[in-house]
Amino acid sequence: MFKPSITLLSAAVCLALAGCAGTADQSQEPVKSLQSKQYDNVLLQEFSGPYQGVPHFDKMKLEDLEAALEIGMADNLKEIEAIANNPAKPTFENTIVALERAGAALDRVFTYYGLWSANISSPEFREIQSRVVPKFSEFRSKITQNQALFARVKAVYEGAEYKKLTAEEQRITWMRYNGFARNGATLKGEDAKRYADINLELSKLHTKFANNVLADEENYVVFLTKAQLSGLPESFVASAAAAAKARGKVDMYAITNSRSSMDPFLTYSTERELREKVWNNYYNRGNNGGEYDNKAIISDILTLRHERVNLLGYDNYAQWRLEDRMAKKPENAMALMKKVWPAAIARVKEEVADMQAIADKEGADITIKPWDYRFYAEKVRQAKYQLDSNEVKAYLQLDNLREAMFYVAGRLFNFEFSEVPKGSVPVFHPDVRVWEVTDKTTGDNIGLWYLDPFARKGKRSGAWALSYRSHTTFDGKTNVLSSNNSNFVKAPEGEATLISWSDAETYFHEFGHALHALSSNVKYPSSNSGVRDYTEFQSQLLERWLATDEVINRYLVHYKTGKPMPKALIEKIKKSATFNQGFATTEYLGSAIMDMLFHTTDPDKIGDPVAFEKSQLGALGMPDEVVMRHRTTHFGHVFSGEGYSAGYYGYLWAEVLTSDAAEAFAEAPGGFYDKDVAQRLVDYLFSVRNSMDPAEAYRKFRGRDAEVEALMRDRGFPVEK
Repeated sequence: MFKPSITLLSAAVCLALAGCAGTADQSQEPVKSLQSKQYDNVLLQEFSGPYQGVPHFDKMKLEDLEAALEIGMADNLKEIEAIANNPAKPTFENTIVALERAGAALDRVFTYYGLWSANISSPEFREIQSRVVPKFSEFRSKITQNQALFARVKAVYEGAEYKKLTAEEQRITWMRYNGFARNGATLKGEDAKRYADINLELSKLHTKFANNVLADEENYVVFLTKAQLSGLPESFVASAAAAAKARGKVDMYAITNSRSSMDPFLTYSTERELREKVWNNYYNRGNNGGEYDNKAIISDILTLRHERVNLLGYDNYAQWRLEDRMAKKPENAMALMKKVWPAAIARVKEEVADMQAIADKEGADITIKPWDYRFYAEKVRQAKYQLDSNEVKAYLQLDNLREAMFYVAGRLFNFEFSEVPKGSVPVFHPDVRVWEVTDKTTGDNIGLWYLDPFARKGKRSGAWALSYRSHTTFDGKTNVLSSNNSNFVKAPEGEATLISWSDAETYFHEFGHALHALSSNVKYPSSNSGVRDYTEFQSQLLERWLATDEVINRYLVHYKTGKPMPKALIEKIKKSATFNQGFATTEYLGSAIMDMLFHTTDPDKIGDPVAFEKSQLGALGMPDEVVMRHRTTHFGHVFSGEGYSAGYYGYLWAEVLTSDAAEAFAEAPGGFYDKDVAQRLVDYLFSVRNSMDPAEAYRKFRGRDAEVEALMRDRGFPVEK
């Protein structure tokens, strides 16, 4: 899962350029703009149709992609050269705003590229991707190492005009300067060339890593016969049958190599040998030898990243990465993780003891292994809380949960969601549906929300949110085109798709990212970017509304009877809120700590990354019964790009904010729907996006900094006095 939201290479390039479609105004020192240029290639064309224009998903063709990218990059470089070589004195308008305006056509192409990469990948796309990714890197280096452009940005950042700018204008100017200075603009000669060469090589390695994981996800599918379905819920069996049929295996049942299929299978299947097989398939992605093995790629990535930051004067990659984030230093991130770690592994020991006791009582004659954890945890849950996850799942219908999210958005953000008529807005797959988002009071259009909920071949695993267009006002107000993407196992036609409580939380989580985009009130494109150890906070916070009485009583109804979830079951869910937190926290922290260790250790001392993973986790006392949530060879957040590299700790950092902010609602007179606290939520935590320093924004919401004790209370861990 993202509670992870993916950062694609295309998004990284877009972020570097902050390109955004819009109508250019005429500054007193005009810069040549290509925004109004007419293109024959549909992927470059301005969005058209209703709602201020929408992507041409009905006309997109893969054969147009490579040419569109090359034209878009070439035209964007012309815009960059015009800005860099402007003879007029550098000003905020002719330099920073001009950069905000540049790259509109390329930005549009990346909308389609991102979909082919994440939602509808194919061997044909991957061939194109392997050719264009190196070109992306060269293109980006031509911008970040443009000395004339950097000199202009630096002049604005250090000039007298800077002090007269608004707070948002000062922040995007700083972000521009910082982006150049931290990405090679200060290097010269051979160092600059080497920096660009490293970026080029890394871009190839990141893509290869991601495609290797996707290949293992597609190639390792377990097909079951009817005799092997013991223990599996009816709804899961139906979905597995549909998945097998889609793969040409009629009268069989497919356990796909995705978390949404693996997790429930390991929870309910009584076939221990099959549980072990499914577990091994999932957790060994990228570590199976042969052409899709990722171990050598990881070593090369770590070596190149280390060399690159050394060129900039940093001791290690993590030191460079965290400098402009909330944590500031790797030591601060590691200190937070190590504060939680002892309580987490101590809880795992307790959880395993409870499981082993049940296994012994049943005469299973086993020692709990990683593929047993979910299965026996479910038995413990039922024994301790009389809570059956399958019973809960019967009340978690995907469509109802979507309506519950709309309800929360209406109460907190004053948003109204209305599905647009089928066919009125182009979509890229029949599963995709679209809703118009409006202000409930004024009726004003805020944007569109696209939903692509189901797993399929060619779609990467996990869940994520993207924006096809962000809110800005600097060139006329633009509405938002936001999307949520998941990998739920689709129920047969006419039947309800049922999901677990954990998956329901993820659904709310990703919707939080969408609301973050939809609520934006910033002026400039760059203000819609994020600070990685803060950007998950808003989405993690939205998960809390799933368990509110208003949502439970209105939307959690039985898929067969239509009756609301009984109060007794609700009480069991709430009482078990901290259940299995040892497992959840430890598997996450294992990944986050290893990410930091990989990026603070000299690569020459790491050797085989899988062996390094084993030795380091062993030294930390990682329980044998639990593995990293994302084991090294399929840790896409860290090795398929650089969005979360040396940054996976950010989920815990954000969770501290989340727990603390949730207590603000819990303590308010109106609880989680308190109007005053909700207004502060919108004003300071959502609508400002990245136009304000995150620490300042949080203090405006809470009146103080967040306290880690709230997180410990949330997870049922001991709080130091």
